[in-house]
Parts: sequence; structure tokens; C-alpha cells
Amino acid sequence: MSLQTHSRGRLLLALGAIGASAVVLSGCAGGGGNGGGSGDNGGNASGGLIVGTTDKITSIDPAGSYDNGSFAVMNQIYPFLLNSKYGTADVTPDIAESADFTAPHDYTVKLKSGLKFANGDDLTSSDVKFSFERVIKINDPNGPASLLGNLDSIDTPDDTTVVFHLKNPNDQTWPQVLSSPAGPIVDEDVFSADKVTPDADIVKGKAFAGQYVISSYKVNELINYEPNKDYQGELGAAENSSVTVKYYADASNLKLAIGNGDIDVAFRSLSATDVEDLGKQTDKVQVVKGPGGEIRYIVFNMATMPFGTKTDDADPAKALAVRQAMADLIDRQKLATDVYKDTYTPLYSYVADGMTGANTALKSLYGDGNGGPSLDKAKQALSDAGVSTPVTLNLQYNGDHYGPSSGDEYAAIKTQLENGGLFKVNLAQTEWVQYSKDRTADVYPMYQLGWFPDFSDADNYLSPFFSKDNFLANHYDNADVQGLISKEQTETDAAKRSDEIGQIQDLVAKDLSTLPYLQGTQVAVVGKDVQGTTLDASFKFRYAPLHK
Repeated sequence: MSLQTHSRGRLLLALGAIGASAVVLSGCAGGGGNGGGSGDNGGNASGGLIVGTTDKITSIDPAGSYDNGSFAVMNQIYPFLLNSKYGTADVTPDIAESADFTAPHDYTVKLKSGLKFANGDDLTSSDVKFSFERVIKINDPNGPASLLGNLDSIDTPDDTTVVFHLKNPNDQTWPQVLSSPAGPIVDEDVFSADKVTPDADIVKGKAFAGQYVISSYKVNELINYEPNKDYQGELGAAENSSVTVKYYADASNLKLAIGNGDIDVAFRSLSATDVEDLGKQTDKVQVVKGPGGEIRYIVFNMATMPFGTKTDDADPAKALAVRQAMADLIDRQKLATDVYKDTYTPLYSYVADGMTGANTALKSLYGDGNGGPSLDKAKQALSDAGVSTPVTLNLQYNGDHYGPSSGDEYAAIKTQLENGGLFKVNLAQTEWVQYSKDRTADVYPMYQLGWFPDFSDADNYLSPFFSKDNFLANHYDNADVQGLISKEQTETDAAKRSDEIGQIQDLVAKDLSTLPYLQGTQVAVVGKDVQGTTLDASFKFRYAPLHK
């Protein structure tokens, strides 16, 4: 399988609250045997389905995990105050009746009345307060506590009212945080307040109030889900009678299972070659693609890159011309197709496509103006700045952190950049532990990174990268950009905020402190008779809409 990990972080740098973490987003899980579940959904659902994955579960306690494999389970079994409906990345009330700022520092949520967990326990504001406070108190190294960096305290005036007191006012990312890995609401009568609760205790306690309950559980082997007849959220009832999830040790076995019809759905993580092969079996399966949040990009160290501020021949205009010429030469579509078999798509801006406020600022500025490369444009950029060619580029990448295709990816980038003789590219790679240290210590003039967001909001692609003290530590400093980041983070008018997010992308596209080029695509391979596969920019794969 293609093992990939990504930096994840929520950095409200312009507001002063900083949080970041790195997690494995796909891993190798133990193989499981055949299995199925049965359930009753009032006669409105189709039969049961079997889903296969190579993802790995760390913990189904929200305080103890912060990875895709675990969150995939949580999305089915826990309720959220706010959630994204199928087909959208924007969040709206789920088990909440309403949610809004009642004062600059106060975000007030009103719960629906009569909420219950599957075990019969009442779900009240006390459970909500408990759920968030325990994440912070436990602060597990594998957990999502960093997402709650802006939370000061919580009040519960009555059983259905929750008031989140925030350190920084009008935080427009807070609603998304409530739908993030830090957001599942758990039963205070089942979960521990000060330590991660074992999966077996959660399953035994039936501490579920999402669309499903777990009827049987064998970690990283087999999970049986049945629809939760008491679910009162806005996503609606499951359209199937049961879902069984089988965990595979590697992608090749997952490919065989979906190709042979042993399972109905394969989701995370088939290799690009496997997806391409399965796409030819149109009599057996369908390949469903949707927007993915992961992006790939090159970081420029503004101090040490050619003509950077700390080099002997420092010249800001020449350094910019080098970045512009590189942007002119990159052929995103070839990278997406030749290296990743279109499991990635071209990315022409800094915010992933599908996010509110995303634009294509880089598309018209560089290359042929339509997304393709242009050698003539690159030559002109360097010539206008008085740059002698060829320019030597020392470009670093990592081969063990971003999957086995990184070597092919950067070999292709080297070929593209050397087209026409404008650049001579020296490629080098370093193992991840050292790479992580070197990249922030001015060792690499330019280098590879990938990013997967904490939640589906454009700010998570902007403030971590372009605030003055950003996590890239690449010496980028644009006061206009920083001012706009501060504005969009607290802008309550949605249209104005979207415009500000666009302005940030336009400004950074001219500066080119980073060069984004690919966006990951979510891919599910499903049987010919399977319907309801929903892949959207919320990055949550829900089982409830699936049916035959």
C-alpha cells in the first residue's frame, strides 16, 4: 500500500493561539475474515453492505486519536453539535438546534430536546461540557487537544444550553472545530474524565448517539454497525440495514476483494495503479472520485534560495523571478496523470478546491495562462530580472513520509524544471526525522511538503503558511497578507470573509512563498449495484447513504 502521513495543524497565529500536530492519516491494519451484520431500520433501508479498508484505528475514544482511521469510525457512531451535510464542506447544526456567537467571545449552542445515547442515557449539555473538557485534560499525544487552543471555558446554564467562552473573539473557524476530531459528543457515564477509555468499554457501554451503533468490534479486523434508531441529528437515517467494515493488511488484498466482489466498497487506501486497473473493470465496479483536502507543494526558503536574503548575491527581484520561472515550468496535469494516475488533480492556488473562498490565482499568472507550462514565459521572467542561466536549484524531498511515489514525483519535477536549460536541479532526499529538523533550520533552500487540514475551512490553508511566524519557518513576511488573515479569521459576514480569503490567495500568488501543484482526490471503488457514495470537501466518508 501507499503509506502517507501529513502534517496537520490548526494555527491561529494572527490571533495568538497556536496549535499543531503531525499524525498518520493512513496506515496498515491487521487483516480480517469474512463477516456481516444485520439490523432493522424500520423497513426503509436496503440490505447490508461490506466496506473494506487498509486504514488503522488508534482509538475510538475521541480524546485518544487524531487520524483518519479512527475518525472514520467516530463519524458513524458519535453525534456532533455541528456537522456537514452530504455534498458540502460547510457546517450546520446537527444535534444542535441552533449555534451562533451571542457575544464576541461567547459561542452559544442550543441542543435539541430529548436527546439520548443508544444505552438510554440522556444526552445533555453536561455531556457536551464533559466531552470537550476531557480532551483538554487528557491531552493525549495522539489526541486532538491542539484544536481546542482557543477554548477558555464552558458554561451550561441548563440541560440544553452550552456556552463556549473563547480566548479570541469571533473565531470563524470555531464552528468547524466543533465538527472536527475534537468534536464528538460522548457519554459522561461511560467515558473516563481523565484517561483514554478502552474501545471495549465504549462498545460494551453502547455510548453511541450517531447514525450507527457498533454491534461487534474486533480492532483493526472487523466492525459490525447497525443503524441507530434513536439518532436525532440532521444527517438522517441510514439507507442500509447494516455495514460491516473489514480491515486489510495491504492494498493488494483490498484490491482483490473489491475486484472479486467479496466486498461492496473499498475506501482507503488503494494505490494509484490499483485504482487505474480497477477502473478498467467497468462490468464489476465503479470508481468514484471526490475532492480531497491533501495538497502537495514546494516551500521556498526566502533567505537561502537562489538570491535569497541571506545569500552572498541577495536580490529580491531575482529571487522572485526564479520562483516565477519555476511556476511557469511546472506541468501539474502531467504530474497528476503520469505519476498519480489522476488520483491527484492539478491545484492552482493555496486553498484546496471545494473550500469556500478557494480560487485559481496561480492559473492565469503563470505558465500558458490556462494551467499548462510555458518555457517562453519562464525565459522572459528570468531575462527581465537579469538572471543568468542556468540557475542551480537545490531541491530537497522526502522518500519515506509521503509515499513511494515521491521519488517519481520529484524526478518528474526535475525534468520539467530543467526543460529549456534555465535550471540545473540537484535533487536530494533525507529520512523524515532529520528532514523535519532541517527544513526549519535553513538547511534546505527549497523543499517538498504535504498538508492535510484539521477541518474544512480555507483558513487552515492560509494562517499556518502565511502568518509571519508560520510553521514553515521560511522567512515569508507580508504585512498585507497578515492583516487580511486577521480579518478573515474574525469576519462575521460570509461574503466579505470569502472575498478576503480570495485576496490572500491573490497576494500570495504574486509573492510565491510556496508553490502548490497537486491536490489529492478521495477515491472509493464500489460494486456496480452500490449507490449513495458521497465524497465531498468535508473529507468525511459516511456509511449511511450507501445502499444497493
